[in-house]
Amino acid sequence: MSQEVVITGMGLISSLGLSLDENWENLLAGKSGVKQISLFDAASCATKIAAELPPGFDDLSHTFIKKRAAGQMTRVTRMCVTTAKIAVEDSGIQFENLDRTRCSVIMGVVNTGNSSVETETTLQNTIFKSMTNSMPAWISLEYHLLGPSFSVNTACASSAYAIAFAFEMIKNGQADIVIAGGADSIINAEEINGFNALYALSVANDNPECASKPFSLDRDGFVIGEGAGVVILESKQHALARNSRIYATLAGYALTSEGYNIMAPMKDGEGMAETMERALKNANIQKEEVGYINAHGTSTELNDRYETMAIRKVFGDLAKTIPVSSTKSMTGHTIGAAGAIETIITALSLRDGMLPPTINYNVPDPDLDLDYIPNVARVKDCRAALSNSFGFGGHNATLVLKKFES
Repeated sequence: MSQEVVITGMGLISSLGLSLDENWENLLAGKSGVKQISLFDAASCATKIAAELPPGFDDLSHTFIKKRAAGQMTRVTRMCVTTAKIAVEDSGIQFENLDRTRCSVIMGVVNTGNSSVETETTLQNTIFKSMTNSMPAWISLEYHLLGPSFSVNTACASSAYAIAFAFEMIKNGQADIVIAGGADSIINAEEINGFNALYALSVANDNPECASKPFSLDRDGFVIGEGAGVVILESKQHALARNSRIYATLAGYALTSEGYNIMAPMKDGEGMAETMERALKNANIQKEEVGYINAHGTSTELNDRYETMAIRKVFGDLAKTIPVSSTKSMTGHTIGAAGAIETIITALSLRDGMLPPTINYNVPDPDLDLDYIPNVARVKDCRAALSNSFGFGGHNATLVLKKFES
């Protein structure tokens, strides 16, 4: 029997805060988490800015992870496990009361962060720190979960893919609870230099908080962010039976591959448009019902142009009436974690009737003419919303969320 899938728990850490409420407050206030890099000496890098976690993460993670286990994890893995435990607490789940064979973990993982900035890596822990399945494995170990536990790597769409696979498991009755999301940090010299060589990163080092400017004429590349986002998915029936609070309904999704270019999106946003079209159809949502789009919005020339063209193609005359924002303008681009983080932001937007802005939108691009919610959050009650994630290699994902109505 097909099940209605709902979100009953959420955890979020980013440059804007170490709790869900702190992140949401700062997003609505239009604050930027981008600053000069402190994780390593970036003097020799063309890009010297990033959206790092605020001080206090190590102390927070130590309250959730035992010392020996923490020593076998990278900082990124600790981000994931900590955020998952926050999400589980938020959901009120008591796993001892559940069939653990029907509880699963799916994480979007591009890499574990075992890079040049990782400290205390030894021969005894380097394998554990490098295992890309380590994030879901540690979470399953923590709660003794016996359902499928695995990771997904589709570049910047990874955690959106993880949530989509979790949706399928719940909808098709294969699981009662799925913990899904992702974590990432690529704030290290080798990856920053690599992206600089591709001319993908902003080099607006003198004014970090204004460097990420999606959809603006003067955008000059994305800003790296770090963080983690985790959601708890279960069927509506299961959630109501345990009297759980419900944030939003996950109505459907679409995943596509462009088969076009390892870096550039398909010309004119054709692949992005196809993904959104399929997602709306799969979710049985009419275009007139969509009240908000959380865009992939990376602040790069091609993504912002082609995503705008794709939205126009999908929604036609409605496109200019639908508010669109890129919260990467505040959090930076959190790579493998972006899909989950932005799904959480979209769910909160539906719950509260508040839409976060695209900050640093001061020089409009005349070719990009949608309503990008410039600089200031907006009050708007929406029935449905989209969250877009598009990754290198042509990995596309659109998740469709609905406001939960009891």
